[in-house]
Amino acid sequence: MAKPKTVFFCKECGCESTKWLGQCPSCKAWDSLVEAPRETAGNRQSGVRSLRSAKPVTLKEVSLETEERIGTQMSELDRVLGGGIVVGSLVLVGGDPGIGKSTLLLQMCRLVSGQGNSVLYVSGEESLRQIRMRAVRIGEFSDRLKLMAETQIPVITETVLELKPAVVIIDSIQTMVNPELDSAPGSVGQVREITSTLLRLAKEQEISVFIIGHVTKEGQVAGPRMLEHMVDTVLYFEGETSSSYRVLRAVKNRFGSTNEIGVFEMQSSGLREVENPSEHMLMGMPEGEPGSVVTVTLEGTRPILVEVQALICRTSFNLPRRTAVGTDYNRLNLLMAVMERRLGTQLSGCDAYINVAGGMRVTEPALDLGMVLAILSGYRNQPLPPRSVAFGEVGLTGEVRSVTQTRLRVREAAKLGYQTCILPQADLNAARAELPDGIDYIGVRNLSELKKLFS
Repeated sequence: MAKPKTVFFCKECGCESTKWLGQCPSCKAWDSLVEAPRETAGNRQSGVRSLRSAKPVTLKEVSLETEERIGTQMSELDRVLGGGIVVGSLVLVGGDPGIGKSTLLLQMCRLVSGQGNSVLYVSGEESLRQIRMRAVRIGEFSDRLKLMAETQIPVITETVLELKPAVVIIDSIQTMVNPELDSAPGSVGQVREITSTLLRLAKEQEISVFIIGHVTKEGQVAGPRMLEHMVDTVLYFEGETSSSYRVLRAVKNRFGSTNEIGVFEMQSSGLREVENPSEHMLMGMPEGEPGSVVTVTLEGTRPILVEVQALICRTSFNLPRRTAVGTDYNRLNLLMAVMERRLGTQLSGCDAYINVAGGMRVTEPALDLGMVLAILSGYRNQPLPPRSVAFGEVGLTGEVRSVTQTRLRVREAAKLGYQTCILPQADLNAARAELPDGIDYIGVRNLSELKKLFS
């Protein structure tokens, strides 16, 4: 019996099946199998060969030396990468079309090549003229940067082996093609095999490879889910089309933390690093308005001040509306239920609209106290004391629980001139001697103590 010309691959785990199935038999994901041409055994790439000896060693023989890194001279990018580009790493950068992925990596190439490192930029989407036009807006480039417009992965591999650059940029993975496979560019088989080739190239030649990936309408990198498992680092470049600010976030990093973010501003000359995101988030904030509260959230080791806005009004419907922008909708419903039960506020007949201004999305529990105060301020139509900041987690019994890094949060608020800090009493007792002077501290144990702020 002749073998079928096509097979079905799971986008999540890469499992192969001769027929379509509603559920993947391996990872149990639903509706994840897609059809692709069958690959012959001779066309499959071999596994990644390690540069180190295959002989087993004891745990004590493993070196603890830190990885060799290349600094990009972009502090925001270095922070997200964990301190710079790790030699021999494979990094995936995803983001919406037009968000600035190519601009970010081209700026990185300019700075890295300016330090004397050889860089190869391979584009499968744009011509060399288009890249040059973007580069002119960014600035002067070193001759150490080489450009190449190519989609054939064997040609790219030969060029990399010949030039031996320190950094290679592939823009984008969905446009690259292996002619030994019959499938179309961007298909499951092509993306999987090309990524395997680039991974082997990075590890064997100790070359740092950055690949740009398209995203689907759900916001995930297009192609098989196993693409994210194969690479060392996955970065997402996010931002609203109506805003000039961009956020670079790591969702996977084998060489650093995944909690760090980098903030950039898109300008006509390229991306500019935003060293003080708190100042941007609070730009244009109203003073002395009910329903407006400033809180401190942590993104990795960086404290950021954000404004929480609440609009509370009587509903005209049988079922009140609840809307949350920039935070968890279910958390809003939970906090309003706690307030109604523990504070006696009649919120069941009110519409509630919560917004985290500035385009940030915050799900940290430390936002709870700021949300409660914003809702209470909007409900009573009374503003908080001027230049106030609040943070803390709220439990179901109405208690205000401790949060991490109290000193960092307070120091960031003091740096921006805030004079009153509302925080959990437990944190105030534990870190009182280390907190900066010149700020009035109000410690709260439960929600009932918040009433004195509006008396």
